[in-house]
Amino acid sequence: MANINLLPWRDEHRQEKKREFFSVLMLLLLLSCLIVFLWYTFTNSSIKNQQERNNLLKQEIAQLEEKVKEIDQLKKRREELETRIRIIQDLQVKRPLVVRYFDELVRAVPEGLYFNSLERSADSFSVKGITESNNRVSTLMRNLDRSEWFQAPNLKNVISDQFELSVQAVSPNEEKGG
Repeated sequence: MANINLLPWRDEHRQEKKREFFSVLMLLLLLSCLIVFLWYTFTNSSIKNQQERNNLLKQEIAQLEEKVKEIDQLKKRREELETRIRIIQDLQVKRPLVVRYFDELVRAVPEGLYFNSLERSADSFSVKGITESNNRVSTLMRNLDRSEWFQAPNLKNVISDQFELSVQAVSPNEEKGG
């Protein structure tokens, strides 16, 4: 019988398998390192890209906030101008009213009655004057009451030939007593 020694062949085969295993293991290790490196690079690139986008958005938001502030200031200024315009329009409408009030006062004053002072506060007139008789004060009050420009004449004081009264001025467009 022939002697066949299979041990060196098996040892060589084991050594070959061991080398293959370590080669595959090294290859897998290198491949996994490469994958981790690529993943790390991709992630960092994505993070950097997102940070750049965030910075761009922050800049855009800052610019828009400045524009919003400017718009708010313009709106405030517009409201102020509209308020001024309304006040000016009201004054323009009321400007001829003062003349009309004085004209109506002159028409309401009977002969023998004289004004010493006339004060206007908002829509109220206070009158102090001198009269020849109390009947003339009564006539003045009736004339003021009949006028569509005045309402609620109120006699405050009558001392001998001096009198004091107040009357509310109204626009003919407004209702009397309202």
